[in-house]
Amino acid sequence: MMPGAVKAVLLVGGMGTRLRPLTYRLPKPLVPVMGKPLMMHAIDVIPKEVDEVIIPIGYKKDMMEQYLRKNRPRRKITLVEEPEPMGTGGAVKNVEDHIDGQFLVINGDSISSLDLDKFVRFHRAKEGIASISLWPVDDPTPYGAVDIDEDERIRKFQEKPKKEEAFSNLINAGAYALEREVLDYIGKGFVSMEREVFPKILDKGMFGMRFDGYWVDCGRREDLLEAYWTLMGNDSRALDRGAVREGTVLEKPFVVRGGAVVAGATIGPSAYISERAVVGHGSKVEQSVILEDARVGTRCRIVDSIIDAGVTIPDGTDVSSEIRSNAKPDAPR
Repeated sequence: MMPGAVKAVLLVGGMGTRLRPLTYRLPKPLVPVMGKPLMMHAIDVIPKEVDEVIIPIGYKKDMMEQYLRKNRPRRKITLVEEPEPMGTGGAVKNVEDHIDGQFLVINGDSISSLDLDKFVRFHRAKEGIASISLWPVDDPTPYGAVDIDEDERIRKFQEKPKKEEAFSNLINAGAYALEREVLDYIGKGFVSMEREVFPKILDKGMFGMRFDGYWVDCGRREDLLEAYWTLMGNDSRALDRGAVREGTVLEKPFVVRGGAVVAGATIGPSAYISERAVVGHGSKVEQSVILEDARVGTRCRIVDSIIDAGVTIPDGTDVSSEIRSNAKPDAPR
């Protein structure tokens, strides 16, 4: 296992059903988090030695292509058609012709503080067939526990255990460093890497690297909002001072982006106002994200919600714990 070029497979498949109606307009990889598409949070921290990022994609592939043409990343990105959902293992098997050695598999639906450079070095030092990123949680029951020994070798997996029966608080955090031979253990069709492939290769040397910091799966509205607040931290700023008009109250943490107009409203705590958004007099935006060109009228209350790009919220409207969007499902072909 000599060091060299590495491929990365970014898993962003699926239609983002739990983020509808936002994902009627956008594929989930392009859903913005702090002004940047979700997938770019993963791509931007991929190690330099990765010479190609391969993305299996089906839903709204044309929008992905359009974004990458307009915003060329600093590395090669290859989109591979995934005609139907194939699971984590099936998606990797579908792109095997692009993989010629060691490779990373990264869940593009999450943001985390995992140091991928360190992760690749960990994998090479252990000289196993696979390494998995591990994240400590208070309650592993919604996920699956991973048991490791003193050498960080994985002994067993435990899928969605009862809390009193869980043997570990470490869960699979969705980033894998793999040898190419792992592809030989993936069958055709829909395959789960976690449930079907990993148990087959456990005795061939699988290791787990724990990391701390943050890990947020962005599959639901409340999780996507949590990703904003995690990345925002205590960072409160109005990037365009002219955007904040007289009578506005700003409660930390908040971000008001350039070109926005906040006219005598209360912003925060935990609020993100995107470019060119407008929030009217007497309104309150709390624990919510207002995307670009949206307009929130006067005397509105927006709580625990996402207002999609271009949406107008009429005066006096309360929006609580929802995604408000003008987007509709694509017409059947």
